[in-house]
This record gives sequence, structure tokens and C-alpha cells, in this order.
Amino acid sequence: MKYMKLGSKPDSFQTDGNHVRYVASELATDIVVIVGDVKFYLHKFPLLSKSVHLQKSVAISNAENCDEIDISDIPGGPVAFEVCAKYCYGMTVTLNAYNVVAARCAAEYLGMHETIEKGNLIYKIDVFLSSSIFRSWKDSIIVLQTAKSLLPFSEELKVMSNCVDAIAIKACVDVHKVDWSYTYNRKNLPEENGNDPINDIRNRSVPKDWWVEDLCELEIELYKQVIAAIKTKSILSHEVIGEALKAYAYRRLPGLSKSLIQSGEAVTYQPIVDTIVGELPGERGTISCSFLLKLLKVATYVKSGDATKGQLVRRIGQQLEEASVHDLLIQAGDEENVMYDVDTVKKIVEEFLKQDQNPEIDSSSEGHEIQETGKPGILSDASKLMVAKLIDGYLAEISKDPNLPLVKFVELAEMVDEIPRPAHDAIYRAIDTYLKEHPGISKNERKRICKLMDCKKLSVDACMHAVQNDRLPLRVVVQVLFFEQVRVSALSGSSTPDLSKGSRYLNNGSVRSSRSVTPNPEEDWDAVATVEELKALKKEIASLRLGNAEKNGSDGRNSLDKAISSKMRGLLKSKVLTKMWSRKGEKGENSGSDSSESLASANPEEVKSTPSRNRRHSVS
Repeated sequence: MKYMKLGSKPDSFQTDGNHVRYVASELATDIVVIVGDVKFYLHKFPLLSKSVHLQKSVAISNAENCDEIDISDIPGGPVAFEVCAKYCYGMTVTLNAYNVVAARCAAEYLGMHETIEKGNLIYKIDVFLSSSIFRSWKDSIIVLQTAKSLLPFSEELKVMSNCVDAIAIKACVDVHKVDWSYTYNRKNLPEENGNDPINDIRNRSVPKDWWVEDLCELEIELYKQVIAAIKTKSILSHEVIGEALKAYAYRRLPGLSKSLIQSGEAVTYQPIVDTIVGELPGERGTISCSFLLKLLKVATYVKSGDATKGQLVRRIGQQLEEASVHDLLIQAGDEENVMYDVDTVKKIVEEFLKQDQNPEIDSSSEGHEIQETGKPGILSDASKLMVAKLIDGYLAEISKDPNLPLVKFVELAEMVDEIPRPAHDAIYRAIDTYLKEHPGISKNERKRICKLMDCKKLSVDACMHAVQNDRLPLRVVVQVLFFEQVRVSALSGSSTPDLSKGSRYLNNGSVRSSRSVTPNPEEDWDAVATVEELKALKKEIASLRLGNAEKNGSDGRNSLDKAISSKMRGLLKSKVLTKMWSRKGEKGENSGSDSSESLASANPEEVKSTPSRNRRHSVS
């Protein structure tokens, strides 16, 4: 730390109690200076020879026949005045980063300029600031922190602005010219701890963000001024600025890493969140999506304004493919009865999809707002697929909320419904979880949610799970069984069945065959199957698998195709299905048997489809 010594006489200031200070001298004191609750018993001559303000005050007090002067409004209080008084007496005074600003403001208040004496205190302090303090990295940070308590004096004297500019210049200096002595945080370096005495610390390469942690010591208003000054230099990259803001957020927002922010602390943390978001670099990709989502969670918790949250939503939407399911789990407000803020996630997805419609984002913008270039924005297929899988996984998580309305689930799923996915196992897992947690939904609601799934795109394991799933409508179970027949036929090498014809048969033909049994078969199609009915379907599909495993030749494949077609037609016309179609609601919509578990514990998308698989599919 830099310091400056003034004067040569010994310090003869003494204390009498807590509120009296005096100079030990043979001469009697002739003036009392009151600063707050402290009285200084001093001599007029040394004070008046260097202070214009005291000259005027003494003249007024003499006219009033009073020997007391009250200067309680002096910046820095009794401590700063004592420094100035000792300088007037010629006593030894040591100035450093902790007291120099207070001494400078007090000297200005007292009028200790060169007009009254050559080389007065103000001149000497200004030389010390410019030649030493502002040239030292850590001293500049300390001075800036102390200057805040002396506003507005420190700002009027340009001490703060000069200090901010000095810090910004040092942060932007070429790293090859940076000495590690600039920084505070060297305790983790082996050289500093004596573990590596051979290598010199000065030979160690300096990272571009060497200054980031040091500035985290500043309060948010000071930090904002420094970051703004650094950005005006246009020297550091946006990535470094982003890293600085990230480090500050983790230091100052405990809830960013752990849920430590208490409800009563929202007022304290809200300005920090708003400032960090406002200073985010406009260049796309300079801040990770995960960090942006953490900021959004905290912004929601501390009740930041719509502008702050809206800016975060736009930034997150533009790089949503980088997010994870955990990142998207934003807690809903206390006034809501749901667990997660699904509406905000919908807005984020909307921003992502807008990129295929709006002009392309200009990542070279210097401002806080993202600019547009006028070129058509195009999302890659890979980005779309990643977001679709992300939302499928998110739906599976929020489905566990028993208070989640079906409309929120469906609306979010439909936003990515047009994005083609090679497999629909994830959305099936989400649908199954929702049905399990919401057993009381109606037939129409089951039908609506199941329409989000394409049965043709289910893996082998997912198909086997669906055939045994007593939460699915009968229509979906039979469709899964039919497309499993298609898969087996295709893999066996025979001609693929006519999908359109088979679909018409499932949706119309089988219904017509049962009209003599029940006047409203469509209602039974949308009902859930019982355990006994699913066991019959399971037995049929198992027999197809077993037959496929036992036949290997071309004749075997042909006979297998015939057997599959025959069993499928027989199954649809069997007494089991006829009984299901004719029950007319005798059974409840939900059998009450939880006969299958969610696929969340497995990863069916990674399982290869093979006709020869001979695996037990247990239902627990």
C-alpha cells in the first residue's frame, strides 16, 4: 500500500475522556472547534495560517465574543479534521488509501489552498493521489470504496471519477504488462504459498480476466460505474465483461448457487440483479444460457421489473438449445398453486421459435439491446431437435405437479410439436407421468394429451410399456400394437403393411364391426383398458415376438407375416375387445391399478430395435 508522511514534529494530541481532544503545550489554547460530539481545544495561529474557512469563522466568533466554532458538517468528521489540524501544527501525519479521501474533502472544506500558503495540504494530497494512489491497482479500489461514504464531496472534487477511470485503465491494460502484484487473490497460487520456490511468480501467464475477482469487493453502484468505464474503452472482449458480471453475481447473490435469499432480503438484492442484467454484453453467446436462467430465477424471486425479466427471457430464448431441464425449473410465485412457472418457459420457447421468423441477431452490437441485421433468421435442425428434446424432458418433470392444469401441459407441448423428432419416447414418458399424477382427468382430456404422441415413433421398449399401460385409452393401446406389427413385418424382411389401410381399419373398420354390440363405440375407444384386457394384448404381442425369434428363413418370415396379420384381425374381433367396446362405461375411466411404471428410469431412445429380442417386460 502506498503512503505519504507529512510533518516532522511529534504528535502531541491527547484525549480527555471520549469527547475532548487537546494539544499538550505550554501555551494555553484560545479556540474551541466543535466537530460533532467532539471538542478540540486548539490554538488559533497554526490553524488560521493555513485555513481560509477557519479565518472567516474566527472573525465571526470574535464579533460575537465567542471562542467556539462549530464545523460539525465537515466531511470525514472528527478524524478527518484531526488530520488537517495536525498538518497545521506541523505534526507527523501519515496518509494512505484509507484516509486520503477524507483528508482531501476536509481540506477542501477548510479551504487549505495554495492561495493562503504555498504547498498547502490540498496540493500535497492531489500530488499523492495522482502520482501514487491512482497508479496502484489495489489502492485505487480501496480509495473508491472509502469515497462513497464522502459523497457528494468526493464526487464534486472528481476523486471518484478519477479513481474509476484509473481502475478501468488498469483493467484494460495489455496482460503482458500486468504484474501479479496488481491482484489481491494470490493465496491459491503455489508460488505464493512457498510450494514452488523455483518458479518466479512473474513468469506466470496472466489471464485476461485477472481483475474480475478484485472488483467484486465493490458495492453495486461503484461496480456499475467501473464496468461502464471499462466498456467505454472498447478494448476488452465481451466474453471478459460477461465473466466479470458472472463472478460478481456469484459473489453478491447467494441464491444464485443456493437458495439462501430470504424473503425479507429481496429489496437488497433486486438492485444487484437489475444492474447485472442491464450491463450484460449485447453480443450473443458471451453469457451461458445456464447462468442467464439462474439470473432469471433470482429476478423472479426478488420481484424484479418486467423490463429486467423480459430482457433475460429474450436472451435465453436466443440460445435455448444450451439449456438443461434443471435450468428451466423456475419456481412459481407464492400466489400460484402450481410448482413451476410454465408461462415463463412458454415465453422463452416463443423467443426461440421467433428466430425462424425475425431478422437475424447481430452479435456485434455494442448496446445493451440486441440489434437486428435484416437477414433472415434460420434455426438449424440440430438446434430445433435439442430444444424439442429439452421441452419433452421439462414436461416429464412438471407433470409430477398434481396441480398442473392440462392446458398448460398441452400448450407447451404443441409449441414444439412441429419439430420432427426421430423418437417420441420422451413425450410418451411425459404423458404417462401426467396420467399417473392426474388419474381423475376425463376421457376427452386423455384423448387430447395422447394426441401429442406419434405411436409410430415409439421404441420397442416404449411400445411394450404402452401395451401394458392401463392409463392409456384403448385406441392408443391398439394403435401401438398395430404399429408394432408393422415394425416386426418390416424387420422380418417381408412387405410392409399398408399403414393408411391399417389405420382406417383401426379407426373405422373395427368400430363398424361392433356397432351391433354397442350404440356408441367411439366412447369405448377412448376409455382406458382394464388389467385383464391388457394382459390379453400382452399375450398376443408376446406370441408374435416368440414366433419371430423362432423363424429364421424366408418361408418363416412369410408365415410370420401371415400369422401377425391373422392374429391382429382376430385380436380386434375377439371377445376380449368386443367386451371392452360393449361395457358402456360400466367400469370407471381409471381402473385404479397402477400396473406400469414411468419410463423415467430407462432411456428407451438409446435401445436398438430388433425383432429377435427375447426380453421380459415386468410390470411393477
